[in-house]
Amino acid sequence: MIYVVAIICVIGIAVGQILFKLSAQSLHRTGNFFDMGTLTLLFSAFALYGLTTIAWVWVLQKAELGRVYPLMAMAFVLVPIGSYFFLGERFSPQYFIGVALIAAGIVIAVRS
Repeated sequence: MIYVVAIICVIGIAVGQILFKLSAQSLHRTGNFFDMGTLTLLFSAFALYGLTTIAWVWVLQKAELGRVYPLMAMAFVLVPIGSYFFLGERFSPQYFIGVALIAAGIVIAVRS
């Protein structure tokens, strides 16, 4: 159960990063920090980060940091994937090779 919550935290962090990027794009598009769309995206990201942080503290109560922290590296995999699909960002093949190496490192670290 602890690892499930830890993975949910990582997914929350990754989604939060996408929301921060969307709020930055909205701010750039509108030029108005107080635009409702911009504020909605920004505060959604803040709320998600806050909830994720509370859940992460719970995870750290139950598990050793050295055991669960490698899972946070999954954010380095999930954010580029999300930015590719939701933001239309493009990456070179070498970039995806690096992401695959990170994923392999996560698997090795968690299994140890």
